[in-house]
Amino acid sequence: MNGALIELEDVSLGYDGRPVIEHVSFSIDRGEFTALVGPNGAGKTTLLRGLLGLIPVLAGKIEDHFDRAVSPPGYVPQREVLDSIFPLSVMEVVLMGTYARLPPLWPVSARLRRLAAECLDQVGLTSLAKRPFWALSGGQRQRVLIARALAVEPRIMLLDEPTAGVDHEAEEAITGLITRLNRDQGLTVVLVTHHLDRIRSRVQSAVQVDDGQAIKQPLHTIRVPEAQAAGSRERTQTG
Repeated sequence: MNGALIELEDVSLGYDGRPVIEHVSFSIDRGEFTALVGPNGAGKTTLLRGLLGLIPVLAGKIEDHFDRAVSPPGYVPQREVLDSIFPLSVMEVVLMGTYARLPPLWPVSARLRRLAAECLDQVGLTSLAKRPFWALSGGQRQRVLIARALAVEPRIMLLDEPTAGVDHEAEEAITGLITRLNRDQGLTVVLVTHHLDRIRSRVQSAVQVDDGQAIKQPLHTIRVPEAQAAGSRERTQTG
């Protein structure tokens, strides 16, 4: 570890001025693999959105020790539906990741096209570059979305339940890929999961999100059942 990449100091996050989680203080170190765990609706996605900068901080401060303009966070949503009437190819989806730093209507350069191809190669799907995104399996789609997130050349990648709704084989492929990116490239990873026991050997730390709080704890102290009761604080729209 080489020091903190992101620090949260007494942070509150929520919607319409009403907090979902409050008084959150912890840091994420460079190269760390951190899991966000807790019941459905407890605030994991809200915390992830706060780390991404998608929602404003209601109180406290989130401090970055990297330049988001130069290296935006990579983001992999839980699920993404692209209309099959508009048949984006796999490569076109990955290229979307390069748009983060381009001015509006700016053409994609040859360098960025090479970068997108390299990212697709990293997730092992080069052979599917011309295939329509909508025609892929669920596991393949998630790997393409990881390639899209890599195309922003991030210092940190944030993933919201990337293995939700995929079979065991696809789950192993996705978690193995994320582990390699963290281990071999030093990519900092924050991953929302309901299944900590399945990835416990891969992560270095975990943040327990429950009852309006988010507390970073030693990994061995956290016990998360496979099925958890729904939390009461976070509305359905917040995930």
